Amino acid sequence: MTQSPDSVLVIEPSPAWRPVDLGEVWRYRELLFFFVWRDVKVRYKQTVLGVAWAVIQPLFAMLIFAFFFGRIARLPSDGMPYPLFTYAGLLPWTFFANAVNAGSQSLIGSAHLVSKVYFPRILVPIAAVSTGLVDFFFALIMLVPLLVWQDVTPFPRALIGIPVAIAVTYILGFGISCWLSALVVRFRDLRHVIPFVVQIWMFATPIVYPLSLVPEKWRAAVGLNPMVSVVEAFRGSIFGRPLPWSGLLYALIVGVVLIVTGSIYFRRLERSFADVM
Repeated sequence: MTQSPDSVLVIEPSPAWRPVDLGEVWRYRELLFFFVWRDVKVRYKQTVLGVAWAVIQPLFAMLIFAFFFGRIARLPSDGMPYPLFTYAGLLPWTFFANAVNAGSQSLIGSAHLVSKVYFPRILVPIAAVSTGLVDFFFALIMLVPLLVWQDVTPFPRALIGIPVAIAVTYILGFGISCWLSALVVRFRDLRHVIPFVVQIWMFATPIVYPLSLVPEKWRAAVGLNPMVSVVEAFRGSIFGRPLPWSGLLYALIVGVVLIVTGSIYFRRLERSFADVM
């Protein structure tokens, strides 16, 4: 943008109570695209298999779970082929887990930029979460040969259910990243705790077991986990099961609340990021 010689750009701290400034994010959209492209290139630069790693992670997890939980433990899968049942649960979960792990450490990883150049700091966790969509896209493609292998025809509702489930997953991942990315700057020990918590969270989500296996008296407590409805909606879209619209609405509300409160907390600490890094 061209400025007249007499014009002066004044950068002032924004009110700490305000959430994400969408107008400012939009003005810096080209920089956001650059951050996403940078993260994608760094992730796969000088790797032998390249983007194949995006498929290998959920695929090998599916094979391990199918062997130990499907064949040895004989866990039920509500009439669905267990390998496909597991992979359908791993797809949204892997995207969510990578978004939380990458988003929580995004500011620390970009300390050299945060401490030297002005830009909306919220772009950093947004870019980290958005990068996971690239991995999800390639892993989703692998679902096609698995459906052919298991002779499963996805229902037309998948055209609606899968995008909705992933959109809710993105909102949840970004909302949590708003909180954690700011907290990690102040409390560096959280970098070691977050992957451990995410791993435990996975087993609290019906990925390797069906929700029907949870006793009825505990079903409501398990439903407080917003990723339960996301995983169930993703599976239901593929196998023609009823979609948990009320659960998806609950997960969406949780994600929006996390974004609003997390971005307010993020902006409160934003002015001190460069000092503590």
